[in-house]
Amino acid sequence: MIFYFAPMEGITGHIYRRAFHKYFPAPDKYFTPFIAPDGNKILRNKEKRDVLPENNAGMQVIPQIITNRADYFLMAAEYLKSEYGYTEVNLNLGCPSGTVVAKGKGSGFLSRLDELERFFDEVFEKCSVEVSVKTRVGRNDAEDWEEILDVFGKFPIKELTVHPRIQKDFYKGQVRTETFAYAYENWEKPICYNGDIFTKESFEKLLSRFPKLERVMLGRGLLSDPYLIGRLKEEALPEENERKEAIHGFHEQLMAEYGEVLSCDRDLLYKMKELWFYLLDSFEESEKARKQIRKCEKLSEYKIIVEQLFRENSLVK
Repeated sequence: MIFYFAPMEGITGHIYRRAFHKYFPAPDKYFTPFIAPDGNKILRNKEKRDVLPENNAGMQVIPQIITNRADYFLMAAEYLKSEYGYTEVNLNLGCPSGTVVAKGKGSGFLSRLDELERFFDEVFEKCSVEVSVKTRVGRNDAEDWEEILDVFGKFPIKELTVHPRIQKDFYKGQVRTETFAYAYENWEKPICYNGDIFTKESFEKLLSRFPKLERVMLGRGLLSDPYLIGRLKEEALPEENERKEAIHGFHEQLMAEYGEVLSCDRDLLYKMKELWFYLLDSFEESEKARKQIRKCEKLSEYKIIVEQLFRENSLVK
């Protein structure tokens, strides 16, 4: 099985990826949070830092682009190739954010199939790098999925990653397994599944339904349990104390590196709070710490809460 780390906007930038890769069982590929080129600038400074090869040493990283304009996509793809040596880019057709969708980007592009087909016509005629796609199965209705997949099938997409929800689902409710099944049975090129893999049990359930599946993308599951890939591969994991030390080291590296680029303690505090929204799922009896972290307003107070958590709370078995 090939494992990918999903792009998570605001979280899985190069600082996070580098620390994760150092401490935990690594995915085969990382995808960057999306780059949004426009007419004024191809890549902003933050996006440039995120794709710099020296910031991603030892990892296979695929830049993701979000746009509904072929000329912007082509400019970004060619820039990433010429400046940084990337040979593959990924198109985001999955972001469910209301502000993104209102502009006809992300999963909002899925309701404009004529425009999407013209976009692909130009991109695949002119683009000199390989193009993969990460998509949802529709904007407003999963019944549109067969038509969407027909459009995709007209073009040499390197790999299709499918999150089987529609835009208005966001991340709620059950994934639409039968909708993914249509792609699994009819898509002839490489396909990757993404959505709600949090445990070995959910992974095994997926494989029992799709036994020939070879690629899985993990997102929130990896943020919540950084040892998830090791569990899914049935690797022998370190003892609890070693795993806790690794999570502590990961946390300290993030604190140090975010502290170098953020302008004040308050920004660093809120950046670290975002981390614990997911990572507390790795700890037993963590509700008290969750409330304390959510309410704390001083970095010094935050550090005391976190050190107490590492000292007193066991990892989930």
